[in-house]
Amino acid sequence: MDGKPVGLLGMVVLLASLIAAGSSGPRQAIAGPLDSLFATAKVEADPNKDYELTESNGPWLVMACSFSGPHAYEQAHELAIELRQKYKLPAYLYKKTFEHRVGDGGRGVDQFGDPIPLRYQKGDETTEIAVLVGDYPTVDDERAQKTLDRIKQTSPDCLKLDPTRPTARNLASWRLFFGMAHDAEKKKGPMWKAFMVANPLLPKEYYAPQGLEKFIVDLNQDSPHSLLKCPGRYTVQVAHFTGHVEIDQKKVQSILNSKHFDSKLDEAGDKAARLAKALRKEGYEAYEFHDRYASIVTVGSYDSVGTPRPDGKIEINPQILKVMETFSAKRTRPLPGHPEGVMQPVTFAGIPLDMQPIPVEVPKASISSSYGAKLLGLN
Repeated sequence: MDGKPVGLLGMVVLLASLIAAGSSGPRQAIAGPLDSLFATAKVEADPNKDYELTESNGPWLVMACSFSGPHAYEQAHELAIELRQKYKLPAYLYKKTFEHRVGDGGRGVDQFGDPIPLRYQKGDETTEIAVLVGDYPTVDDERAQKTLDRIKQTSPDCLKLDPTRPTARNLASWRLFFGMAHDAEKKKGPMWKAFMVANPLLPKEYYAPQGLEKFIVDLNQDSPHSLLKCPGRYTVQVAHFTGHVEIDQKKVQSILNSKHFDSKLDEAGDKAARLAKALRKEGYEAYEFHDRYASIVTVGSYDSVGTPRPDGKIEINPQILKVMETFSAKRTRPLPGHPEGVMQPVTFAGIPLDMQPIPVEVPKASISSSYGAKLLGLN
């Protein structure tokens, strides 16, 4: 059955003011080759402790890796302990359960004439365990960015892929099956897609938008299809593209104005612009938005996400739902080892879109704040 998996992903960018210090604990006797690249402060690493994320951690952390399945907690805990012991990094575990709702219809009606709801073959919910590394006061904290870069390069022993040993790391077995792990992970490390996130346990008020800063407005005002021109309060994000974090405003402005796309951030902005243009050409109301850290593409303009129901839930706006269904990932035909097929993102003009489009507010703060907060449940 077609499903729309949601991953533990998010990117949030605003100022914050809380940082937690690591406590003393055992150190590994023999230092690893990358130890010198990390902070030398002592970090507790007791294998008998859970090190679950709390509100006092962060408020900004590095999303290092996520796990799901029956061995998720065991392998996530193993990674957290290795990061603490070998690399002296304060790693934490965060568990989140996602409820899947496919909708009604598709299986006929029951004896009362009501549609029989569709259900996932493997259950109506998915639990994932994320390994987060902190603690940093702001997303652009110098130590945070250095740690992020090093995490992308390092290769913990517990994450080495072995065809004879099952792994709970998300998509790791899929990459191993198709031979994709060699090129990416051996060159960059198994956590090469790590990124900064906000502490999901903090209330949304902690990251409340304070209004667009002039610099972000300047970055977007010349875009022909800028999201700042969207008349509605809400839109649907269908794609996002990230690059290396660049803090220097002059460098960012130079990158966005450059015609030579030789940086990841520059490539992200170029992809967003090309995708928005291609969608517009096909008749979709597409918008683009650029920040210091990412570029996104959205479709549509809406005054409301949906209508409140008596049970307290929201009946999603049919127009928004249609956009989400149009651009969400589709299941492929059966593949070796995957009789039910695998979820594959929709591509448009040769550019892959997000696996699951999401409704977002037309930005009044940086795009990373809006995007990441929603994915992490802060909105």
